Amino acid sequence: MSTFRYLLCALALLPVLACADGGTPFEREVIADFDEPWALAFLPDGRMLVTEKKGNLFVVSRDGARAGPVDGVPDVAYGGQGGLGDVALHPDFADNGLVYLSYVESGTGDTRGAAVARGVLDTGGRRPALRDVEVIWRQYPKVLGYGHYGHRLLFDDEGYLWISSGDRQKFTPAQDMQANLGKMIRLHDDGSVPADNPFVDYLSEEPLVDDVAVYGEIWSLGHRNPLGIALDDEGRLWEIEMGPAGGDELNLIQRGANYGYPVVSNGEHYDGRPMPDHDTRPEFEAPKTWWTPVISPGDLMIYRGDLFADWRGDALAAGLSSQAIVRIRLGEDSAEEVARYPMGARIRSVVEGPDGALWVLEDERRSSQGRLLRLTPSEG
Repeated sequence: MSTFRYLLCALALLPVLACADGGTPFEREVIADFDEPWALAFLPDGRMLVTEKKGNLFVVSRDGARAGPVDGVPDVAYGGQGGLGDVALHPDFADNGLVYLSYVESGTGDTRGAAVARGVLDTGGRRPALRDVEVIWRQYPKVLGYGHYGHRLLFDDEGYLWISSGDRQKFTPAQDMQANLGKMIRLHDDGSVPADNPFVDYLSEEPLVDDVAVYGEIWSLGHRNPLGIALDDEGRLWEIEMGPAGGDELNLIQRGANYGYPVVSNGEHYDGRPMPDHDTRPEFEAPKTWWTPVISPGDLMIYRGDLFADWRGDALAAGLSSQAIVRIRLGEDSAEEVARYPMGARIRSVVEGPDGALWVLEDERRSSQGRLLRLTPSEG
């Protein structure tokens, strides 16, 4: 590949471009442009739901035509890393039409926190709308600041709803069982707590704050900023999160496990103060792989399709500061990066489409344009 062609490939300057031999082994097609897109989910008819951080939800066709913004989306507290976040369909969406949204809401004073709401998607009128919207989960407590919400959503094969909840840049809540910050959350589809969650019967010596008990929601703890969750073919949950200065990590989530943050990390504090590595505290669950320098993961998926047959079973991480898609080979108790595909833009989300193509959202910031891309294998 010529230097000129490689630069075009890496910078995505052509609408459709075959990239190989040190670039990317796929063609990329620009489908649409958005204003700070964050997540997408496919509807059964092949259309997509796409969120924008400022609070917009669109119904988007595969050729980029959009309907919306959808009415009925909750008001969002936009700013910093906060706003409208993830979107997921109920496993029985074809029957009940339920759509789940994560977003940031305001609290008292200048506090904020993530929340999850669900509503019935109605596309039969002149403008699509969410009906009967109800909030089913909230981060507790709401705190000052604008970062580390996490709030990725995922339904597993048994119908449980998983929510990744960031530490809100407050460090210690990740180890506090009376806060649901810095945790992986497992709920029923209506937000109620499953009776078999690991801490349902947890008792603390400390009094409850405002009589709120959140420990029943918690599946695992000690997380920093978990921005990607995905299930493998065995139904195991994998989670990827941003470390501090170094130490981005991929974790295999275990029932009741503590992943150590902020007691341990393979990174350091931003001010240069060291943090003990995971191998110094074996009582904490260690990551299956980690990155220094960081990749700044924004999303995670595990590929199951046929178009990229050699990738089946591999994880794909959306890279923000790394401006790449990172492919990771998953083992029974291990993980290893096997390829990194330069995208020339901050990648916020990567999703497998119904036909096995990859649908990618750029993060709109600096060199990134907030585009929706479709990736298919290069010919030859």
